[in-house]
Amino acid sequence: MKKKDENRMSLKNVLSVTARAFQLLYRLNPGIMISGVLSAIWGALTPYIGISLSAQIIDELSGGRDPVRLRNLVMWALGLAAVISLVGAVLNRWNNVEQEKMWIVYRHMFVEKQLDMDFVRVDDPETHKLYSTIQQNQKSSGWGIMRILWNLNGIIAPVFSILGGIALTVSLFTKRVPESAGRWTILDNPLFLVLIVAVMAAVPCVSSLIGNKAESYHAKALGDHNLANRLFGWFGFMGYRKEAAANMRMYRIDKICMSHNLDKEKLFASRGYFANLARGKGGLLNMASGAVSHVFTFLIYLYVCLKAWTGAFGIGAITQYIGAVSNIAGSLGRFLAIWGDVRNNAPFLQLVFDYLDLPNDMYQGSLTTEKRADRDYEIEFRGVSFKYPGSETYALKNVSMKFRVGERLAVVGRNGSGKTTFIKLLCRLYDPTEGQILLNGIDIRKYDYRQYMDVFSVVFQDFWLLPYTIGQNVASAEHYDEKRVEECLKKAGFGERLAEMEDGLETYLYKYRKDNGVDISGGEAQKIALARALYKNSPFIVLDEPTAALDPIAEAEIYAKFNEIVGDCTAIYISHRLSSCRFCDEIAVFENGTVVQMDSHNRLIEADGPYRELWYAQAQYYTEKECNG
Repeated sequence: MKKKDENRMSLKNVLSVTARAFQLLYRLNPGIMISGVLSAIWGALTPYIGISLSAQIIDELSGGRDPVRLRNLVMWALGLAAVISLVGAVLNRWNNVEQEKMWIVYRHMFVEKQLDMDFVRVDDPETHKLYSTIQQNQKSSGWGIMRILWNLNGIIAPVFSILGGIALTVSLFTKRVPESAGRWTILDNPLFLVLIVAVMAAVPCVSSLIGNKAESYHAKALGDHNLANRLFGWFGFMGYRKEAAANMRMYRIDKICMSHNLDKEKLFASRGYFANLARGKGGLLNMASGAVSHVFTFLIYLYVCLKAWTGAFGIGAITQYIGAVSNIAGSLGRFLAIWGDVRNNAPFLQLVFDYLDLPNDMYQGSLTTEKRADRDYEIEFRGVSFKYPGSETYALKNVSMKFRVGERLAVVGRNGSGKTTFIKLLCRLYDPTEGQILLNGIDIRKYDYRQYMDVFSVVFQDFWLLPYTIGQNVASAEHYDEKRVEECLKKAGFGERLAEMEDGLETYLYKYRKDNGVDISGGEAQKIALARALYKNSPFIVLDEPTAALDPIAEAEIYAKFNEIVGDCTAIYISHRLSSCRFCDEIAVFENGTVVQMDSHNRLIEADGPYRELWYAQAQYYTEKECNG
């Protein structure tokens, strides 16, 4: 990805990507757009009602002083102020509710994209990098889709404010200075009027352009800004992390954190980039922008007061014209500032659409996966090879094997031998680079993608449990069959622990949602994850290191009743502990992405090869000689 200062977008692209963002927001949540526009228009026009009535009241006080007219004007001012306030409050409340809703809709948009995305995309580091950048841009400085909401108000409100101001200001230029004013009649000269209007329009434009230039330095540094935020989030809050407390105490990691936090050369520190920017060109530009805006204020007061002094209009009109022209100038400045913000935001919007436009290349298939009561499914790998995207090295090479119905297959091998890749291909998280995977003789790519995945229950090594009830975690649903959930938990070895819980299946895990939530150990969490796989009741069950977090006794219990747990499912068992593979019918030994051995434990232990080598490498630590030292 290019840095923002190397990727200045053309005006056409800025307008295109911004228009698309508005369309996306309207599609996601029409209410946020409608309420935002109405609130902006109402807020832009209503101040002029007060300005106009105030001018009339002052004129009446300085002129005829008619009590009835004054009373009517005051009553109108008070009544309209109440109506304006009430309607404004209703519109603001509506808009605030829609904004809160929008945050949920915004997050849901990305969740839907991730769930719809090919897993090969989800698993790609570049996808993670792009998504992380989008979220950091949003969280650190608000750049991206949500900034469009601010820009919407910033564009609509100034436009209507300018129109309303013009309506009240036209008479400033049409009311003529009386002939008795002598040389001051030059104020009515058309050329002078054009010059005054041009200067009044130019000054706020210049002020806004200078301010936009200052803001652009912040946008250009956003990459460093995001990095600094990440580092601050890590080092600045290390002391609050429970899991780091022991290491913090033992190794005084706090000293490393403090050395980072107290470094004055860091981005946000007193000698960092933003501090230097404020002391240098950034501060000078902001100062110049403020100074130019004050020049405009001086010109307004000078011109209006001169025309009033020469007799063109009364005292009340001074209030009206100064208020209206000041609003016009401020609105013009805000519009230009927002336009600058829109230009600065466009590259960040483009990143969002780059992510949302990531294509799905995997064929989803249309064949129905037959639901067989006898679970008579056969899966075959036929000459399967696979390279990860962007890699020239084969993670799997020419793998061929069949899974027999009801078979227990163990998959073993050193780290990086291809075990995890094998499972990803089996579950169709990836498609083979070469060869075929067949389900009952048909290429799995021809099956409906979701239905094919339902054939498998998987306990991943890095599984997730949610802060919901135990029953909901096992069923992965809000409503569930309590009896089935209890049976699955008992099979997974969680029955005794469940019986101790006062709320049973309604016990919440962790304390995120409920104060009385239960914190469970890694082994207990693993048992719940295993119960979840059993509850799904798929014909194939894949267990990736399913006992890694269990103590030896609990692990032995799982092995002893493994057949009871798995039932008539075809089981694929991945493990680094070769002793846990003895109960499997066959063991596939992976090495350098290839199946180099495949047989029963007894035959593999007798044959020369990597399995025998791995077995004795582990077994030596459990021999009597080693134990006795």
